[in-house]
Amino acid sequence: MKTSYTLLFLLFVHTAFCQKADNTLSKAEKKQGWILLFDGQTTSGWTTTQGNPVAKGWQVAGGLLSTKSGGGGGDIVTENEYSAFILTLDFNIEKTCNSGIKYFYTKYATGGQLGLEFQVLDDADAEDNKKENHLCGSLYDVLAPHKGTKRINPPGRWNTIKIISRGKDVEHWLNGKRVLKFTRGDQAFLAAVEKSKFSKTVPVFGTVEKGKILLQEHGGTASFKNIKLLILK
Repeated sequence: MKTSYTLLFLLFVHTAFCQKADNTLSKAEKKQGWILLFDGQTTSGWTTTQGNPVAKGWQVAGGLLSTKSGGGGGDIVTENEYSAFILTLDFNIEKTCNSGIKYFYTKYATGGQLGLEFQVLDDADAEDNKKENHLCGSLYDVLAPHKGTKRINPPGRWNTIKIISRGKDVEHWLNGKRVLKFTRGDQAFLAAVEKSKFSKTVPVFGTVEKGKILLQEHGGTASFKNIKLLILK
C-alpha cells in the first residue's frame, strides 16, 4: 500500500512539473521559431483597428485576454502583418457568444477593412447560427466547415484553434481536427466569395498577400490565451 501511495505521489509531481504554463513557449517551440502574440500580462503588440491603444472593453486578468460583455472594446489587431504562418490559440466563450479570429486583415480599395474570419460561435444558442458558413470553424459567410469532422466544446469550456496558411492554401483546425481546407483564389473559392457579402470587394476578397491578425469583439464575453504564431518560409 505504501508503495502504491509513493508511486501516485511521484506521478502527481511529474505531471505538475511537466505541465507547461499558459502563455509560454517550450524550448522546442523557441527553437522552431514560434513567437507569443500574447504574453499573458499585457496587451503589448496589439492595437485597435485604428492603431490606438487597446480600449478598456478588453481586460487582461489571470493570464487571459478577454472582452467584457457590453464593454464596447472593439476589435483588436496585431501590430505586424503576416502571410505564411501557423497560428494557434485557445478560446472560451459565454453562452450565445459570437466572436472570431480574422487573418489577412487589411484595408481594401473597395470594401473597407476586411479579413478572412475563422468564425467563433456558440453553435447551439447564438443568434447567428442559421447558416452553415456562419458556424464555428467556418470561413465566415464564405465556406462552411466540413461535416462530420468538427468537435467543439460548449460555452464555458476551452477550445483550441489552429490556422495554417501556406501560399494560397489555408486550413482551419478545431480541437485537433481539420474542419476546413481551401485555396484562396481557386475556382471553388471564387464561386463561394461571389455568393457572399464580400462579392464586391477590390481586390477580390481573400486574395491579398498579407495582413494582420484580429480578435473580434462582438458584444459577448470571449477569452483567449496561448496565442502563438510560427512564420513559415
